Amino acid sequence: MKFNVSSTALLSRLQSISKVIASKNSLPILDCILFELEGNKLKITASDVDTRMLTSVEVQNAEGSGLFAVTAKILLEPLKELPEQPLNFEINDESMEILIHFENGRYNFVGQKGDTYPQQKPLKETYTSITMGAQKLLNGVSRSLFATAEDELRPVMNGIYFDIQQENLTIVASDGHKLVRLSDLSIHSPERASFILPKKPANLLKNILAKETEEVQIRFDDNNAYVAGRNFEMISRLIEGRYPNYNSVIPQENPYRVTIDRISFLNALKRVSVFSNASSSLVKLHVMEGQVVISAQDIDYSTSAEEKILCDFSGAELKIGFKATFLIEILGNIASEHVVLALADPSRAGLIIPTENEENEELLMLLMPMMLND
Repeated sequence: MKFNVSSTALLSRLQSISKVIASKNSLPILDCILFELEGNKLKITASDVDTRMLTSVEVQNAEGSGLFAVTAKILLEPLKELPEQPLNFEINDESMEILIHFENGRYNFVGQKGDTYPQQKPLKETYTSITMGAQKLLNGVSRSLFATAEDELRPVMNGIYFDIQQENLTIVASDGHKLVRLSDLSIHSPERASFILPKKPANLLKNILAKETEEVQIRFDDNNAYVAGRNFEMISRLIEGRYPNYNSVIPQENPYRVTIDRISFLNALKRVSVFSNASSSLVKLHVMEGQVVISAQDIDYSTSAEEKILCDFSGAELKIGFKATFLIEILGNIASEHVVLALADPSRAGLIIPTENEENEELLMLLMPMMLND
């Protein structure tokens, strides 16, 4: 086999999919990237058994066709330091010796036969399919990923739940302390369906979708999901199990509604939380008419802090405690200029809702409170 390819085009494709390769693989061939030459298209695949990433790059002067595999590090490390120039690949189909010529030198190494690379099982005929904008999917994954759990006893909580209904698509993530629910009203389905996407492929999607501008298609059955865009395809094994009824934990009547500037609130929390106890990260919100007093203290080190920020609220005073790190994460994943804190009492979950949503979107975040000593 022979072909010419741009060094930067090849590098960008390799970098986009190589993150799927695990540091320790059960199969040595999975340390490699699989290449398949067909005409003037070079298909590139990387996998870790559970997740598989595919992309392709245009090549010139192609001769022959077939499969070969190359250890990812052998190609990635040198290409990172190589300026843009054409690379001339020559692959011996029998010995798998690979020779790469470029402007000022050459690389010579031995690859592996590609036919030993694990093949992907096709979806069942009864698969479900939806299509959505790449940026919409990126938005949903990015905003919910931080709320997923690390729970060995309840693996369903370790992924992002896609709940596809006739009138919308709802993306949910929760670790039992915080919850994100993002509904996209522009996506419809003739039938109810759902799947749980694990954290690793969700992170891979977050990286690769940033470069996509067109629509992506999601096809899934009980075991696997295929996510295909213009420049990539990802196949992931899904988390099996039943996701909890997320709507049942969202309080419907939280009478205290505090409207507050998100950035001011976020920055004040970052400053005050420095003075909180390192193990609990507890901050106290004292909500009163027209203002919120944010305070924290660490009795062990005799440190404390307090800041006041303006808000739109009228009613009886309320004191409630939250874990600062969680509240900062939640506010950092909302784009709206102002947010509404919907509260009930110091022992019930608080809701954080943006005052302005993106078109056809409804975002809600929930945070469980912490016990206050006073």
